[in-house]
This record gives sequence, structure tokens and C-alpha cells, in this order.
Amino acid sequence: MSTLRLVPGTPDAVLAALTALLDGTGTAFAPLPGDPAAAARVQQAVAPEEPLEPDVGVVLATSGSSGEPKGVLLSTSALIASATATHDRLGGPGQWLLPMQPYFVGGLQVLTRSVLAGYAPVIAGDHPTFAEGVLALTAERQYTAMVPTQLARYLETPQDQDMLRRFNAIIIGGAAMPADLKARAIAVGVTAIPSYGMTETGSGCVYAGEPLPGTSLRLDDNRILIKGPTLFSGYRLQPEVTAAVLRDGWFRTQDRGEIVDGRLRVVGRVDDVVISGGVNVTLTAVQARLVEHPEVKDAVVLGVPDAEWGSRVVAFVVGEVGRDELRDFVSEVLPRTWAPRQVVGLSELPMLASGKVDRQRLLEGVR
Repeated sequence: MSTLRLVPGTPDAVLAALTALLDGTGTAFAPLPGDPAAAARVQQAVAPEEPLEPDVGVVLATSGSSGEPKGVLLSTSALIASATATHDRLGGPGQWLLPMQPYFVGGLQVLTRSVLAGYAPVIAGDHPTFAEGVLALTAERQYTAMVPTQLARYLETPQDQDMLRRFNAIIIGGAAMPADLKARAIAVGVTAIPSYGMTETGSGCVYAGEPLPGTSLRLDDNRILIKGPTLFSGYRLQPEVTAAVLRDGWFRTQDRGEIVDGRLRVVGRVDDVVISGGVNVTLTAVQARLVEHPEVKDAVVLGVPDAEWGSRVVAFVVGEVGRDELRDFVSEVLPRTWAPRQVVGLSELPMLASGKVDRQRLLEGVR
């Protein structure tokens, strides 16, 4: 068995490692973030000193938003299958703008698509403004991928709206795309496509509710199961954890969904239902109601272990609204027993570099 090569998680370094991997001259690698603490956590998850499992191209660490990161084993064929299926869905290869970090799967796959398409990617960070990065694209077909918070920011100014309209498609991933954000994009003529996927699926594998070519979906008691050539091979040095989620070629995600008019709709995570005071509380429903309040800009609702209630429903809210007002607001459409027992006001939600909310950081402040 070979060993794993660590590379800096910069666009240039990852692009060079990917190019060599895809043309057969390179070896398996794992990209490291620049932050020393984050790099140490990734290095522990990918275990470069241990012999490498066969048929591995890249090892990526999960974001660790709900626990310690795991090393995800992605084969070269899985990377190629994901990039090829994406281009097939979007209408053909093109040139990509990279506005995200390539040590997460979304950014890595922008570079993979670029190598396979034969176009040099444009690195947004190499340009003073988003607009200058977009204007550096030269191919007939132009694409990018970003997280919802980036899209929301770029939609705020007319100049950036003009830049967004230049793309044939913008893939939105890393977190769920809010309905109001989708409506804002449509209103100004921006083609933003919400995607669903994760590191274990080689990036997004469902676009606008429809699986990419070669990907199959099914539901098991509302849990989303995925099968296809883009799937990971397992978790680094964790065969038992791998066996719990990879069964007969199907990946058992931690997400719940439903099929509406033939399209997948993700409705929350399996652990989004907690028991508080003997009552089952659907946290995503409470969260969705909170963000409807005119004074709430953003919110996350979590269950926190509690000696009296079993799980205490805690709302982390961006906005100046009192606890009692929010409890009454939630109770207008949901059971009173679902209303948050604690409200934590924040100026903004802590985010990971992947674009996901840092749940562990939120929980550390209330446990």
C-alpha cells in the first residue's frame, strides 16, 4: 500500500495535485487548510502516516459541523464521474470561477471540472473584486459554484448582479438554499441551481431536486439513500463506521427527505427531531417559523441536553427579538411545547469555511 501525500490547500497546489492525479502521474493526496488548528484536525482525520487503502485519489476531511471530522476516501473515478455528470446536466464543459476553498469538496470539484474541461480556472481570490474575477473568464460557457451566503452578498449590488447574470449556471451548495434567496435570484435573472450532496457523494449529486446522470435515490422511512459512481469508498481507517452507512452500494445519509412532483426535497436531518419534556419536537420546523419573523435575519435551532427536559430547545437568532415574543410567534402555527425554551441573540451565526453553520461552536456556549 502507498502512503498519503499532504499538500497545501491553496488553489494552485490543489490544482497541480489534481492535474497529476488525473493524468496518471500523481499520487493520492489530502489538501490541508491554511489555519494551523484546522490543519491539525484534518491531518488527524486523514492519518497520512498510515498505509493507504487501495483505489484512493483524494482524502478529504468532513467539515466537522456536528462532531469530529472524518477522512472521506474518494477514488479518482468518483471525482471524474461527478465532474462529468455535472457538465452533462449543465449543457457541456465550460470555464469555472473558483470563489471557495479547494480543501472542501465543492471547491475541489470546481478544479476537477476545470482540468477535465481543458480550461484554466479563474481563482476569485487572485482578483481585487468579484467582478474582476468574472470578467477574467474567456470561454463561451461559464460556470461557478458558491455557498448561499456568497450568493446573498453578491445579489446586494447591481454591479455584482450583472456579473452573476453572465454565468450559464451557478451551483449553490454547502448548505440549503433558502426559498427567499432563490426568489431573489430568479427576480434578477440569475441562474442559481440549488444542489444537494456532501463530501461522501463527491460533491452535489442532486441538482434542483433531480439526481445527476448515474445517481439513484430512494427513501427508507424518510431517510435519504444514494447510490451511484460518485460515492466515496469509505471513511479513513474506520471500517465499522463505513459499514454502518454503506450497505449494498447505498449510502445512508443523515438527512430526511420526501419526493414532491418527482423531485427530492430535503426536509431536515435525522437528528433534527428531539424529545423535549416527552414531546417530539421537529427543530427544522421551529427554525423555519422563526425566520418568518420580520425582525429575525437568520436562525438555527438545536437540541441541548438538559437534566429536566431531556433536550432543551434552544434558538440562536440574529436579530433583536425577545424570547417571549418569539415563543408566542412560534406558537401561532406550531404546538406551544415546540417553542424554544432559550433564545440566544447573536450578531451573526458562526460559519465554517465550508459555508455550514458551526453547530459545535454554538453548543459550546450553552452547555
